[in-house]
Amino acid sequence: MVQSAKAQVLGTVYQKQHAESRKPVPYQYLREADVMWSKTIWRKVPLREKINQSLYYPTQELDGRKSLIDLLLWAIDNEGLTAYNPDNQFNEFANPMTREEINVKFGAVDKQQVITELDGSQKVVVIPGQTRSYEVKEYLVKELWFFDKQRSIMDVRVIGICPVREYFKDQDVNQEDPQVSKLFWVYFPEVRNTLAAQEVFNPVNDAERRTFDDIFFKRYFSSFVFQESNAYDNRPIMAYTTGLESLLEAEKIKEKIFNYEHDLWEY
Repeated sequence: MVQSAKAQVLGTVYQKQHAESRKPVPYQYLREADVMWSKTIWRKVPLREKINQSLYYPTQELDGRKSLIDLLLWAIDNEGLTAYNPDNQFNEFANPMTREEINVKFGAVDKQQVITELDGSQKVVVIPGQTRSYEVKEYLVKELWFFDKQRSIMDVRVIGICPVREYFKDQDVNQEDPQVSKLFWVYFPEVRNTLAAQEVFNPVNDAERRTFDDIFFKRYFSSFVFQESNAYDNRPIMAYTTGLESLLEAEKIKEKIFNYEHDLWEY
């Protein structure tokens, strides 16, 4: 049988449709009266760690897959996802940003170059900026840990995520210490539908359709704590510790959460 010239060419033996139609797992209903303890935590998710590299790759769209930052930018452009200015340290979701402001954060503004002609005249050439999403090497995650006495469990919910850009300026002599800039915050419950419909590479099984929502909902990522809610304007750990002390303080915060739940039970 001669194959039709219009036949669809697939990169696999079957057409993947399940991930595109997936919906996020709904949260359990939660009453204020059931929350007997809570603590807000901020984490850093470094994409250089192997377990987190599914958030970084592919740097260009591949087989329908996007990196997390490319998916967020696509959702901002096409689905009306709201981006919030990261410069407000007291409320990450207070000041919405425009796409042009995000481009400025990326350094993707139009550049003008003046060229002097042989006859002495000048010519202005506008060079469009480029959004280099591969420069995002880290994410900040804001989450709330709480004890639900109705279900008798310690639970956690992600509130927001923020991509962090690492880059070098043209005039930087030292190419070892990059510039670090927070780009924008997105409210996690608002973006969950988009995350749940985007397939992510699974290094163990190509047939398992893991999504970005699965990674955050099921905690398939490595991170460390750099800030907790406190009485000092929510100051980060690095404001009062350095080096190894910062890591020990982060472990102490994690241990406090574990011990609180552990101490509620009798054995």
